[in-house]
Amino acid sequence: RILGVFTETSSNTPTMSLPPSKKARTEMGKVVYMVTGGTGMVGKAIEEVIANEKREEEEEEEWIFLSSKDGDLCDMAATRALFERHRPSFVIHLAAMVGGLFKNMKYKADFLRQNLLINDCVLQCCYEFKVQKCVSCLSTCIFPDKTSYPIDETMIHDGPPHDSNFGYAYAKRLIDIQNRAYHEQHGCSFTSVIPTNIFGLNDNFSLEDSHVIPGLIHKCYLAKRDKTPLTVWGSGRPLRQFIYSKDLARLMLWTVREYEEISPLILSVDEKAEVSIRDVAQMVVEAMDFQGKLEFDSSKSDGQFKKTASNAKLRRFLPDFLFTDMRQAIKETVDWFEANYKSARK
Repeated sequence: RILGVFTETSSNTPTMSLPPSKKARTEMGKVVYMVTGGTGMVGKAIEEVIANEKREEEEEEEWIFLSSKDGDLCDMAATRALFERHRPSFVIHLAAMVGGLFKNMKYKADFLRQNLLINDCVLQCCYEFKVQKCVSCLSTCIFPDKTSYPIDETMIHDGPPHDSNFGYAYAKRLIDIQNRAYHEQHGCSFTSVIPTNIFGLNDNFSLEDSHVIPGLIHKCYLAKRDKTPLTVWGSGRPLRQFIYSKDLARLMLWTVREYEEISPLILSVDEKAEVSIRDVAQMVVEAMDFQGKLEFDSSKSDGQFKKTASNAKLRRFLPDFLFTDMRQAIKETVDWFEANYKSARK
């Protein structure tokens, strides 16, 4: 039983046959998966994959996708009430206070405090309610600012993160410490994944605090509508690895079902798939058929120049996983935004 299934699908998206779960059924004869932050972009993508996947064995699963309206995860009593109500077997922890570069720079204390509270409440309740596994979602911004590249899972705590978002970065970094502590003291199977820059359907397209691709898509939409130049903040030179939300969803499902380590796992496209912001902007322009002028405002901050991540560990587990082509993924996201402009988060 899936609550609130998102059913849009693309016949061109690569598929992966997901292996059956190795976990035992609960006493009630079903496995309950609870997703915090389940109505956001990644949660919606997981819903779609769940609705369309073909499993090799029949297993009764109930998927609960929580939103902020269901309860305040900064409050321990409210969080316990959610766990008491749903009694999850597995938890995918996506809930977080998030935002783009400029929002992170402005509200560092808020990002630190709110995320520390959320993570403490969720992981403590996972322990108290004997959740079989919790998979938390981190970010590549947790890695040290001054480091060698490519970064990998062993380098998380080697130095301070970039100053632009240290509040969010330290809160997320501490999840890895919490996972290790719960495992060593209580034997809990808590782990985490570190995706690179995520984008896709149901993203936050706000002009003020979105991430790169949704912000570019919204700006391009308005520039095309108003017949004005498309101005991109920054030089366009920084390099990033982007992962489509549908690909991340498939990988997170594999992680919660099959990955058995406590140490984090980077979920990323290959290093050769790294692209510049300038190239991404051009892809958005092509996907939206924007005929106007594309310009870059170098007076705005670029943030970190690069955050190249190694997916060698992921490839050891899934050497044949196929990621969606970047242009196709951007085109699908642009088409969704244009079709859902009135209701999209912006």
